[in-house]
Amino acid sequence: MNHSVTNTVRLFGAGLRALLMLTLVTGVIYPLLVTGVAQGLFHDKANGSEITAHGKVVGSSLIGQSYDLPLKKGQETPDPDLKWFQGRPANGLGSNSVNTQYKLLLSGATNLSADSKDLLRQVRDAKAAVVRNNSVPGYTVKPSQVPAEAVTSSGSGLDPDISPRYAKIQVHRVAERNGLSVGQVEKLVKDKTEGRTVGFIGEPRVNVLELNVALKDLVAQR
Repeated sequence: MNHSVTNTVRLFGAGLRALLMLTLVTGVIYPLLVTGVAQGLFHDKANGSEITAHGKVVGSSLIGQSYDLPLKKGQETPDPDLKWFQGRPANGLGSNSVNTQYKLLLSGATNLSADSKDLLRQVRDAKAAVVRNNSVPGYTVKPSQVPAEAVTSSGSGLDPDISPRYAKIQVHRVAERNGLSVGQVEKLVKDKTEGRTVGFIGEPRVNVLELNVALKDLVAQR
């Protein structure tokens, strides 16, 4: 075997050893280390921030859900099930997108401009619906009470949270529909309201799924 062939074999062997070592370190050891640390220190987040109820996973705290009635014959858009707290509109990327009403193949906003006639119509219709749906005998919602997130979808279209202000607007309607007192439902909202992250980041918020899970448990206790 001449000198050049010997060098080639030696280089090939060194390259192969380097490949195997890097494969072991970056493809096996590192992923196992990261997974172990994540499971040990951030178990909930590492597993999708799941929300469970009675031992069953019912969703993620990071992704909103819709609470609608079954579609009626001829309907394209379902009516909201008004016994539940409602989240933000989920317009997704628009009517031609697979990401409408929290279907999770894609996420994104409508990309409609601020002066879009379609957007203005959506906002007007949504505000009218919030006022209509949440006004019950003895309690009337004024248009000026309706917060922005009640009539607009988020940038992803999947926002799981609403403001305490929007949750409180819904209290009287939820109480009436479920045969509960206003005080009971107000306490639910208060208990499920989260403050600003580390005291100063973001705004107070209420996770709609967690709130509705607590509501279901309260109704079951009657």
